[in-house]
Amino acid sequence: MTDLTASSESAPRDQYTHGHHESVLRSHTWRTVANSAAYLIPELAAGGVLLDVGCGPGTITVDLARRLAPGRVVGLDASSEIVERAAGLAADEGVHNAQFQVGNVYALDFPDASFDIVHAHQVMQHLARPVAAMAEIRRVLRPGGVFAARDVDYGGVMIAPVIDALTEWMRVYREVHYWNGGDPDAGRSLKAWALAAGFTSVTSSASMWCFASDAEREWWGESWAVRVTESSFAAHAIEAGVAELADLKRMAAAWRVWVRDPNGWFGMPHGEILARA
Repeated sequence: MTDLTASSESAPRDQYTHGHHESVLRSHTWRTVANSAAYLIPELAAGGVLLDVGCGPGTITVDLARRLAPGRVVGLDASSEIVERAAGLAADEGVHNAQFQVGNVYALDFPDASFDIVHAHQVMQHLARPVAAMAEIRRVLRPGGVFAARDVDYGGVMIAPVIDALTEWMRVYREVHYWNGGDPDAGRSLKAWALAAGFTSVTSSASMWCFASDAEREWWGESWAVRVTESSFAAHAIEAGVAELADLKRMAAAWRVWVRDPNGWFGMPHGEILARA
């Protein structure tokens, strides 16, 4: 039987695969509670206090803050640049019950039992020690509080039509993700990790992103056509020795072929958990 925690907990690196290139943020700023955290909506009671770990540019965080008002939401990210951007979004949107700060998920700068909810979207897949991170998250949850996590499972990603260079993109993506210390198939392991971290009640669910319309293909495919050659992913792929620049350029061209194909379809399955101590 495969140990779902051992490989991730012993990974030598702990680095974000995508970085914060504009092509990456283009996809992150699309995210809302409705399209990325619908499973959490029943837990969002007005007045609650929530920590959003790995908040990125803050679109989900701001949405959560609106739903929890007059409660308080704290967005946490490792990048000071992204924290500044998220704070600017909240100010522009007139959302005053959200604050943002730089922090480390392995050593949260909050007292025990500080939050009703801790939310992490697409975070655990990028961590070398997800169980340790979840244990630290459990520490800052109040009794009866809930940890909500959602992560993609690249082992189940579906792309149509079959394009050789996109098949190669998937192989390279997975290798880069593992090289950076993460787990591209994290969605299926969230439950096991949460139980290993000491959560005693874990409810699991799954949902999908699907990009198939002309507008969706344009948005998703063009984002990756740029990301595959210009973001941190490209640098990591070359440094890891799993692709050369010429390979990445072929992948970028393949994404644009996919964008133009009216039969194009892309499905991304996600694992989700609501875990309680």
